[in-house]
Amino acid sequence: MANTPQARKRIRRNNRRAEVNGARISRIRNFVKKVEAACEAGDKEAAAAALKSAQPEMARGVARGVLHKNTVARKMSRLSKRVAAL
Repeated sequence: MANTPQARKRIRRNNRRAEVNGARISRIRNFVKKVEAACEAGDKEAAAAALKSAQPEMARGVARGVLHKNTVARKMSRLSKRVAAL
């Protein structure tokens, strides 16, 4: 257990940040799932619209430091490729 006041504060802060970051990651996953569901259904227009809304969310995740930029670049590339193949 943390002994110093600073270490106790860090634990509180880390717990709050973990909640916020978890919510952000969950939100991004939901956007990605919408794109994948539209691809599965074969609906190119819906998939393209879902991808267009998912891209800024994923970029925001990188800007906030929740996801690594190469991870997001890879996922965006793969999603774009799937949508273009429809």
